[in-house]
Amino acid sequence: MIEGLMQFDTDLFLEIHRGLSNPFFDWLLPIMRNRFTWAPLYLFIIIFCFREYKKKGWYIIGMLLFTFAMGDLLASRLIKPFVVRLRPCNEPGLVDEIIHRVPCGSGYSFPSAHATNHFAIAIFLIIVFYSRWKPVLPLGLAWAFIISFSQIYVGVHYPLDTLAGAILGTLIGLTTSKLYKTLQPTL
Repeated sequence: MIEGLMQFDTDLFLEIHRGLSNPFFDWLLPIMRNRFTWAPLYLFIIIFCFREYKKKGWYIIGMLLFTFAMGDLLASRLIKPFVVRLRPCNEPGLVDEIIHRVPCGSGYSFPSAHATNHFAIAIFLIIVFYSRWKPVLPLGLAWAFIISFSQIYVGVHYPLDTLAGAILGTLIGLTTSKLYKTLQPTL
């Protein structure tokens, strides 16, 4: 059962990584997964929270940082060292199949910390802002999805890594948004 699932994951990885290969994705998707690409968005969120929500904005930003920290802690520090799954770009059996679009990295693969962190942040922001701004739902999910998909395309994660990261991130975002709503000051 596990071997069949791993083979399916590898086959799907190759379909995305090699099968969807094209110059546009080769240009776009490494940019989409780069943390510096999204720095203006993060800065906008911080400024927006402070300008629109004043003191309450500090709580939102604090919970966003906590959400990110929980995602990184659970994915990178607890689960990855326990599972010890090699990244596809480091997998000896795939050495001839990998298209090197970005540096591989030496860490483990399962779950994707990019997917975990971005889904956690997206879900948190969706829950906090949805009542005032409905487009946050499709935009937040699309943002987290494109970053997660990019991880597969560039060759640093398998599809199940990003799916597990998305599920873990969603659970973290739901939990931290519930915590935020419980602890938020009434301003």
